[in-house]
Amino acid sequence: MKHDAIAWKKKREYSPEEFAIADLILAEIIAGKAIQPALRAHPLPAGRGFLAKHALVAAYYQGVAKGDLMAAPELLARIRMKPIRTLSGVATITVLTKPAPCPGECIFCPTEENMPQSYLSDEPGARRGVENNFDPYRQVASRLKGLHEVGHPTDKIELLILGGSWTAYPKDYQEWFVRRCLEAMNEENPEDNAPEGGLLGVQIRNTMAQHRNVGMVIETRPDLVNREELVFYRKLGVTKLQIGVQSLDDSILVLNKRGHTVQEMVAAIQMIRLAGFKIVAHWMPNLLGATPQSDRLDYARLWRDGSVQPDELKIYPCQLLKQAELYEYWKRGEYKPYTEDELTDLLADIKPTTPRYCRINRVIRDIPSNHVVEGNRNTSLRQDLAARMQAKGQKCQCIRCREVRSKDMDVETLEMHDLVYDTGQTVEHFISFDTATDELAGFLRLSLPKANNPLAIAELDSAAMIREVHVFGQSLEIGADIKGAAQHLGLGKKLIEQASLISLQAGFTHLAVISAIGTREYYRKRGFTEGELYMQKALA
Repeated sequence: MKHDAIAWKKKREYSPEEFAIADLILAEIIAGKAIQPALRAHPLPAGRGFLAKHALVAAYYQGVAKGDLMAAPELLARIRMKPIRTLSGVATITVLTKPAPCPGECIFCPTEENMPQSYLSDEPGARRGVENNFDPYRQVASRLKGLHEVGHPTDKIELLILGGSWTAYPKDYQEWFVRRCLEAMNEENPEDNAPEGGLLGVQIRNTMAQHRNVGMVIETRPDLVNREELVFYRKLGVTKLQIGVQSLDDSILVLNKRGHTVQEMVAAIQMIRLAGFKIVAHWMPNLLGATPQSDRLDYARLWRDGSVQPDELKIYPCQLLKQAELYEYWKRGEYKPYTEDELTDLLADIKPTTPRYCRINRVIRDIPSNHVVEGNRNTSLRQDLAARMQAKGQKCQCIRCREVRSKDMDVETLEMHDLVYDTGQTVEHFISFDTATDELAGFLRLSLPKANNPLAIAELDSAAMIREVHVFGQSLEIGADIKGAAQHLGLGKKLIEQASLISLQAGFTHLAVISAIGTREYYRKRGFTEGELYMQKALA
């Protein structure tokens, strides 16, 4: 793994000759030539192939620094590598916490020495943590550098903290970990010897930093959620919770030693929503005791009024791994994984039933296939699933499948829609701007609690809650502009105005928002003032 990191670094060291070739290619691209023909027209000497796109990015940055090139967001957007990584409008940085035990005893969860519970050292999402000895500052700093080198804007960062049940770590470790991540974004205190102002000071500086934290995500279990923990999450700056639902069948939860009931899980979800957090549920088909048909029924339970109804969903089909207790059940003949074909058929049947307010982030966990004992080993299942659905004439309407991504658009052609649904404790409004071809340009999640301030948080008295505002399109640096890009059409402001109107008509006197640290300035400009945990404004 260390060798892989060294090889990656070496690939991003360029000779004067390579820079000269990259300059020629950039000149042709600026003149209108397509990227691949321009690259092919200038092969490297001695049959060494062709320059990679990251060499063009390096040459672009060098040219701008020298004054030979004008900064051009459109050009950088064309030459950046893997543009899909910031097409949702934000760059995500994943960090891994140190190895620690989990209070759960789930039989499907892999265990590896010197790794956080449920993570394997060669998983793509875990490698950076291992390479940096789980140091939060080094993980963030190395990822910022890597994103910059392949041409991605890094001014709007969603911090995704992985490593099992976050709540099981001591609170002083949680606070230290978040502070160090933010200090890396602020490019300050690299040696951790001068934390000026503590966590609060670091947060204040991040509101105007070059790399602003516009979302913070942690993982936890339903049985670890309570009001005290949710308040502490807000003090850290958390805006989104990933939570393991796994199944909505109590008998399946018992068989797999999950450690909580469906009722307890739903109560935790409702509390999380009332506190304004965005909810990412993990759901696992093919658990011990499940069948393809029972999984079809279970998926339908997710979306019933008063059930989970997550904002985002990660479908993690259970994978048979030697590192998990489930392996012993398999050896005794008590468990049988679905075949790839069975799994693909199941997913093709259930995915089109997903409500339009939810985003399906994943349909498979990215565990290297060499760890899978039996069953599906295809980690690119999403592409095969899309082909299967197309062959069946089926279409998914989830957010990810409708995102406008990098397309230009005219704001005058967009239509505003309001999808209303009942969660038992709240009435939710999914307010969206859609194109004429049903692509999603932006949305806002508005939550109207049925009871006044059920969590007894003073800032939420008589308040409706904005849980998310998201405008799609290639992530742009703050102050940059690309004509027709969704992020610069003023859609966020229009969505907030509509949410204010709906909240006022529903009888609320205030509108609160669960602002990330780096979005506070955005909301200040729209009339919100800062409280201890939330921002809010009076409705008139």
